[in-house]
Amino acid sequence: MAKKANVTIEDVAREVGVSRQTVSRVINKGPNVKPAVREKVEQAIARLGYVPNLSARRMGGGRSYLILAVNDRQRTLENWQAGRGNDWVDQMLYGGMTECEKQGYHLMFELIDTEPEKAPVELSHSIAALRPDGIILTPPHSDNEALAAMLAEKGIPCARIGRRGGEDYIDVYMDEGAAAADAARHLLALGHRKLALIAGSPEYGNSQKRAEGFLSALEQAQCGPGLVAKANFQFDRAAELLEEMLTGPNPPTGVIADNDEMAFAALHVADKLGLRIPDDLSVISFEDTPGVRFSVPPLTAIRQPTAEMIGKACNELIAAAGGQPAKGSFILPYRMVERATTGPLAPRLSQASGS
Repeated sequence: MAKKANVTIEDVAREVGVSRQTVSRVINKGPNVKPAVREKVEQAIARLGYVPNLSARRMGGGRSYLILAVNDRQRTLENWQAGRGNDWVDQMLYGGMTECEKQGYHLMFELIDTEPEKAPVELSHSIAALRPDGIILTPPHSDNEALAAMLAEKGIPCARIGRRGGEDYIDVYMDEGAAAADAARHLLALGHRKLALIAGSPEYGNSQKRAEGFLSALEQAQCGPGLVAKANFQFDRAAELLEEMLTGPNPPTGVIADNDEMAFAALHVADKLGLRIPDDLSVISFEDTPGVRFSVPPLTAIRQPTAEMIGKACNELIAAAGGQPAKGSFILPYRMVERATTGPLAPRLSQASGS
């Protein structure tokens, strides 16, 4: 038997007693292989330690076996350079890599500028270098119709995260407006009537949907207008806006933040001002990345299915590379996770608000 480091596809074929082409079809998740034969081939691959050569696979079948996911360059780099990390990217890579690995694919990750004149050029360079079988556009790139149209013209399947059309592209999303409305209703049910939404950026369509859902819930409750302040997903900007609100003449008693970073800013400002969480101020975050469980106190949050959405996008793109239609609309559920940052309005504040 060949040494493990030199195992070839021919070795696997001899071990099982099948043709090289059959082993290739198993590796590439191809059709026309009996389940029993497929299982024997997969067992032989594991037993021999065979690792398929990606270059050979690309030359043999016309596929690259690569899915490319692109993210917002400026925001991602700002978080990394500031030492804040990026939990969205962590969840994105987790969902995409695990799904691709299951299907014999690889996930590549690139940062693309959001400026309209730069984005198509940068994405074209990545396509030329990598020749991916499909591309995942995350917000705000998924809101850029020119990028999606360019990919359609090039014949490259495209999955858009946060979009819901599905007529021409693979669209994977959660109901952002409904999630924000649920968060507002949760605070209203606890007795809060003065609510604020610390929104992300107008470049992100999801932020706009959340603002609409938030305001709609307040309108339905007939409890007066809510405050929406844009903080561009940034801790420092959110902290500035929150301090202005909470020291103003009509401070909110409930705050919803468009991401975990801005929710952390709410906790920091509350501590600075001597406000008790949740007695004086209730806070809800979007995302629910792992870090929120270690905040003091742990954050109530809308859990975005980030990993699941990216995994679904990869699955649909891989299917499209195999000949399935590269379109469809797929909604994944969010979940409200109650922790220690939301609670009933304190009696003295309740009386002051007239509720």
